[in-house]
Parts: sequence; C-alpha cells; structure tokens
Amino acid sequence: MIGYVKGNLLSVNDSVVLLENSGIGYEITCSASALESLVKNNGGAVYTYMAVREDGVNLYGFISSEEKAMFLKLISVSGVGPKMGIGILSNMALTDLAVKIATSDIKGLSAIKGLGKKTAERIILELREKVVAGEEESSVSVAHTEEVKLDDSDKDALIALMSLGFTNKESEKAIAEAKQSGAKTIEELMTYAIKHIR
Repeated sequence: MIGYVKGNLLSVNDSVVLLENSGIGYEITCSASALESLVKNNGGAVYTYMAVREDGVNLYGFISSEEKAMFLKLISVSGVGPKMGIGILSNMALTDLAVKIATSDIKGLSAIKGLGKKTAERIILELREKVVAGEEESSVSVAHTEEVKLDDSDKDALIALMSLGFTNKESEKAIAEAKQSGAKTIEELMTYAIKHIR
C-alpha cells in the first residue's frame, strides 16, 4: 500500500498529476486542494489511497491526513466510489463538507455537481451513524478522565470534527477551548478547533 508520495511535479492532466520520486513517476488523481498545492510549488507531498480493482490500480492524492480520512469515510458509503469521493472533496472545502454532514444539510450537500439527493441522504445517514457510534464508544473510555461540558448546540461541531478523524477527547477539548475564545457558531467552533487541535 502506498500511503504517501513526495516528489517533483512532472506533468498535470486535468486532476491527474505525475509526481517523480527517486526516478519513479507516480500518476495520482488529486483533490482540488492537493492539485493546487502541487502546481503552486511545482511538486510536494500528498497522502495517498491506492484503489485496487479488476480493471486496474489507481492512486488518489490528498492535501492532508484529515482529507484522506474523510475520503475513506465517503467511499465506505454504499454507491460512493473513489471517483465520486474525490469529486466531492474537490467541489467543497473539507470543513464545509464536515459541517453539512454533521448538520444533516441534504440540500447543501446535493448541490455538489454529480451528487444526487438520494446519495447525499445516504452519505449523511451512514456517516453520522458511524461518527455518533464512535463517539459513544470513546466517551466510555474517557468517562473517568478530564470531563468537558458541552451544550447540545456543540454536538454538531463534535460530530463534524470526528468525521475528520479526530478523537472524541480531542474534539471535546478543542470545542471547549474554542468556546472560551469566543466562538459560537458551528463554523467558528470548527475553524478554531481545526487550527488548534493537535
């Protein structure tokens, strides 16, 4: 499995780049943010996912581990393949996508080109269920550690952060700190949390 590639940009064809590393050229279909970064810097690094199918092997590239984590969640949804997954990430900012899933914004999600209402509903239903289930499991393990008080209104921000691959504990702590800094809306909470969660 190839999970990360760093190299010089040799060519670009639509969203497919050719990255050279140690004399080997890797053809990688990139998200819009990864593509923009590679073109701007004439190379760089991407986190990758290797899709192995009967008709061939394809590499998909992402700007960050969080973007890759979201991609893996998207393609776990029935009816969403790698091409659609990369298309979704290329048409919507990662934070916006996480917020739309967390707030069950079917209309906003289905506005993405090539994504129908039924698929948007399925993405929201399946990913919210997985994130909430993960939240319940992890909350048991942190029950006797540092307790963070969150309002019901913070639930969507928590789900959105966990959908990006952050743990329940990391997300709760970041949201609490964001609220102390004055963040109120889910967008403000997400923006602060992503900058400071590490």
